[in-house]
Amino acid sequence: MLDVKNLIVFFENAIALNDFSFQVNDGEFVGVVGPNSAGKTTLMNTLSGLIIDMQIKEKRKGGERITVYGSIVYRGRDITQTKPSERVRRGIVLSRERHPIFPESSVLENLKIAGFLRRKQEIREGIDFAFQLFPALVALKKKKAGFLSGGEQQMLAIGMALIVKPELLLLDEPLLGLSPMMQNTLMDAIVSLNKQRGITVVLCEQFARPVFPVIDRGYILENGMLTLMGTGKELMQNPEIKAAYFGI
Repeated sequence: MLDVKNLIVFFENAIALNDFSFQVNDGEFVGVVGPNSAGKTTLMNTLSGLIIDMQIKEKRKGGERITVYGSIVYRGRDITQTKPSERVRRGIVLSRERHPIFPESSVLENLKIAGFLRRKQEIREGIDFAFQLFPALVALKKKKAGFLSGGEQQMLAIGMALIVKPELLLLDEPLLGLSPMMQNTLMDAIVSLNKQRGITVVLCEQFARPVFPVIDRGYILENGMLTLMGTGKELMQNPEIKAAYFGI
């Protein structure tokens, strides 16, 4: 489904991703785990195409130079230079960290806004799906999104991504700043999307404990470089991973 080869991303003279390669098969749940500043968000922005918009904006204002090397192939087609809007149309959808919602609009309005590329019937179906996945949002649908808790905002952000009907759902640190209980709730919902709905998922996270037990395969990203890879079970049993991420 997705084949990323030798991906290198520079911000001016600083390297954010260094020769990173990985593959995602149809229907898989793949995790990319690493500490802060490992390059996870840069990877998500590059896969989704947002890095192209960032390049354009920086060039216009004479800011830092962003350079990307390598290739991204999706379903047999090279999309390395494809605009983010076109990637969305092809089924690649990113749910970004820190809740990219519209705070002055209600939960329901946010979900409707997210479906601007879809027909009305598809939007209604998507909203129903989001409420089925996150029942807690039903009672909040008229509430302004800016007044939601962190966990509720994250539910909404993922729900907005689902309105677009993704084939490949990219999740950038959805567990950031959430309580362990809310982390488990979100992970259960994401597993349901993958296993029951068949949506392929790539999740980037710094919290390994809730991620490794449910992923099919995982990649460890540190300082922009791939350091380890394997199944979730293999990574959990690796002594280095136990020491670094579980304190064992």
